[in-house]
Formats: sequence, C-alpha cells, structure tokens
Amino acid sequence: MATTLDRRTFLKVAGGGVAAAALFPRIGRAQATPVRIGFTLSATGPYSVGAGITQGPNYHLWVEQVNAKGGLLVRGQGRRPVQLIHHDDRSEIETAVRLYEKLITEDKVDLLLPPWGTAMNFAVAPVANKHGYPLIGPTVGSMKLYELNLPYFYAVLAQPDSMMRALAEFLKDLRSQARINKVAVIHVADLFGLEHQAALMPLLREAGFDVVEAKSYPLGVKDLSDLLKSIKAKGAEVFIALSYPPDTILATTQAKAVDFNPAVFYGAVGTAFPFFRDRFKASAEGVFGIGAWNPKVPYPGAKEYFDAHVRKWQKEPDRWASAFTYATLQILEQAVGQVSLDRARIKSYLDATEFSTVVGPIRFTRGLNRATPGMVGQWQKGEFEVVWPRDRATARPIFPKPAWQ
Repeated sequence: MATTLDRRTFLKVAGGGVAAAALFPRIGRAQATPVRIGFTLSATGPYSVGAGITQGPNYHLWVEQVNAKGGLLVRGQGRRPVQLIHHDDRSEIETAVRLYEKLITEDKVDLLLPPWGTAMNFAVAPVANKHGYPLIGPTVGSMKLYELNLPYFYAVLAQPDSMMRALAEFLKDLRSQARINKVAVIHVADLFGLEHQAALMPLLREAGFDVVEAKSYPLGVKDLSDLLKSIKAKGAEVFIALSYPPDTILATTQAKAVDFNPAVFYGAVGTAFPFFRDRFKASAEGVFGIGAWNPKVPYPGAKEYFDAHVRKWQKEPDRWASAFTYATLQILEQAVGQVSLDRARIKSYLDATEFSTVVGPIRFTRGLNRATPGMVGQWQKGEFEVVWPRDRATARPIFPKPAWQ
C-alpha cells in the first residue's frame, strides 16, 4: 500500500509526465524571463518509486522556495523566476536519452537536472556533456561513469568504492564484538547492483569473511523466497541486498515470511525511505541500510530543510538521497548566483569551490564528491541513524538485529 501511495504522490507532483510545467507564482518582476530548467523523471515503470520519493518532491520544493524569494539570483541579472520543463522517461533508458536531447535542442532549457538512478544517469550524462551542460547527480553510484571522461558530470553520493569499503569496515567492527562470519550477498542485475557487488566482494574476501552466497536477480523480480530459504539454510549471519526500492521491500517481506532473521540485515536503496519504517513498523528496528542522513546531523539548514519538506508534502524526506538531492540544488543556486547562467563558468565554479550544504561540506575532485564518506544507517526507534563511520554517527548500532515482529 505504501508503495502505491508514493507512486501516486509522484504522479501528482510531476504531472504524470506532462511535457512542461510553469511552477512559479506571480512575483514582483512580472516581465523577467524565466530560467528554464529541464529534466526527466520516471513517473511510470520500475524506477518511479525512487524517483517520486527522492528527486521529484525536492525539485519542486526548491523551485517553490526560490520563487518565493523573487526567483533565482543570476549574477548580473538579478532574480528571475524558475520554470521547470519535465517529461516522464517511463524508466526507459532510450526514452530518457531522446528526451534529454529534446530538452537541449528543442526546449532550449538553460540548465539541466538529472534523472533518477545509476543506469539513467549513465545513459544521459554523455548527452549533457556533449552539449556542455553541467549535471549534478544525487542518485548515481558508478565508477564506470568516470571511465567515460565526462567533465560536465558530477556525483554527490559516495560511490561504490567508498560505500562498500565503509560497509566492509563496519562488518569487521561488528565481528570484533561477536562471532559473525558467514555472509550472503544478492544484487539487482542493474548497473547499481553490479558495481556495488563488484566493489564489495574483494573487500569481504580480503577481510576473511565466509561468503556463503553471491547471486544476482533481475530488475522487477517478483519472488526471492526460494533464494532466501537457501541462504537461511546455509547459516548466513550477515545478509546484504544491493537492491532497488521494490526489491528492498520484497526481500524484507519475504525474509520475515521464511523466518530468516540474521544478526545483520542490510538493504540498499529504499531502506532509508520512511515508507520502509511505516510499512514494517516494529520489524524495521535494527535493519541496516546503505548511506544515511537525518535531521540531527550538525549541518546548517538540515533541520530547516526537513521541516520544509514535511510542511509542503505532509511526509518526511527519505534519510539518504533526498537530502543529497536538495544539496545539489543548493550548489546549483550558489553557482548561478556567483557566475550567471554561463554553463562553462558554472563548471569551473563547481570544480574550484567547496560548498556548505544540508549534508555537510561537498567538494568535487574530477567530478566526485570525496568530502562525504561512505556511510551505514540503521532504523532505531523511528529514526534512520547514522551508525558508521564513528565520526559521523548520530547513534551507536543495535547489534544483533532484534527478531522480526
């Protein structure tokens, strides 16, 4: 039920794939030419849940806030209203590529925002780069993207190397407290899952963990119960799902159904979504997940952002990439205010500047945000706490995970 509600919320927010939307009130400078910002998001298809929770609400919240101030401050031009031009990419890579070409060549947008998900970003980043449009991705985890040498593409999340290193170090720390050694890893057969699995497996083996299962499953999988039964029979004490939102929900639901309750249960994208907590209620307690953020973090504007999201949408932001999405918009706003809409100058500014955001300091090195480490989160008493690394933690981990309720 929660998944359906969130998809419907996205369809309402994003206009169900309507080709264009002018989302600004009448402001003082009625004759000001809007700054046109284009993007696609998945209003339909398997990526729609993540897109509708993580990016859509934050794009629209930011536009509302900017236009309430009189518009986006453009260096040398004052404030101009923001107009969003958006399309439904239907979770189809070919459609997204075609639509980003359209946004640039036909819609003539001034700036671009990225789509949702690693595979989508991988597909459209070369288009943005070809036309010289900076693209700051808040939902992409791919080292292969940087093998393509795309200087106009930036990523704010910790990438698979640092994210999986953090997970491996965290598991080693837990093992020093209790005897856990048997690990099972499953991953979605999508660029996100493939790269994170490839980064994690050598680290587990190097640390001496006994990997009792390592399998992929297809995007859109409907049943994982047999695989979970097999993993349970092999005595796995650590379960890791490098998953997307629908399969994160599926794996958790079916783990409960087959009474598989390992000491460590770790899901990827979707674990940090409030609907995960709301759906599983007491059973969410102690579940670990990839990445982490919450309004208790000590960064300027973090609590204010959280409260503004709740006021606008009557729901909480997710506890990972939602805040990183908002941070990319803070970065873009600062860059335009400092250097105007000249996209080459925006790129130079992104390359040279450290930004203060709701997720902490961000600084790009060859397009990668190396200022934010890989992190592990855990649901504890209704909040997704940062539990690793220790210098970023908002709570100590609960270990082993409590029994399913």
